[in-house]
Amino acid sequence: MAPMNDGALVLFSGGQDSTACLAWALSRFARVETVGFDYGQRHAVELEARRAVRERLAREFPAWGPRLGDDHMIDIRSFGALSDTAMTTEREIAITEKGLPSTFVPGRNLVFLTYAAALADRRGLGRLVGGMCETDYSGYPDCRRDTLDALEQALNLGMAQDFRIETPLMRLTKAETWALAKGLGGEPLVALTVEESHTCYLGERGELHPWGFGCGACPACELRRTGFEAWVADGRPALEP
Repeated sequence: MAPMNDGALVLFSGGQDSTACLAWALSRFARVETVGFDYGQRHAVELEARRAVRERLAREFPAWGPRLGDDHMIDIRSFGALSDTAMTTEREIAITEKGLPSTFVPGRNLVFLTYAAALADRRGLGRLVGGMCETDYSGYPDCRRDTLDALEQALNLGMAQDFRIETPLMRLTKAETWALAKGLGGEPLVALTVEESHTCYLGERGELHPWGFGCGACPACELRRTGFEAWVADGRPALEP
């Protein structure tokens, strides 16, 4: 088993952000594994997208293929059942009385990272990589860097480890996330992200838009579309990783 700091475990949903994070990790670490979570989300399509993204990354990027290791899927549907949210039940996407979107699943990232840390400990992986972002996000409190810093400390204290939670998108706008994808893998990675990744809250895969599949109206699609359009308007630049 390679040294702990030589490998990374990517929280990989199959969406745009986690696809960028997976490419980011593959460009840096000798060994990269992925983990996904079935928490009873309304649409299994994003779980299906995971496989397609991984297969194309391994096939189309020869430098990355040998670094891409095992994929893990963890069943935590009992956790999802605790939350009455628009991500796990047929509920309208709206702002709740707490001022948070109804798509917010309380504690989701905390739970994901705790499971990921336990898995990383067994697999000998020292970095936990997630697509959390404070710049273009939906107001989720568990996406904030100070939340993740506190969790990182707790995980290391509780597991006698030295994990680092890496968040390469934390300070990026969605337009800059598109630019990062181009910087990491050129236009082929942009095309892969458009064609294979899935972000739409409603699970829509009927029409391929310039920015990818989706309903075009939910908050996730709106953020992805406007970010793509802003990036195109800026000349489709590449952001060096």
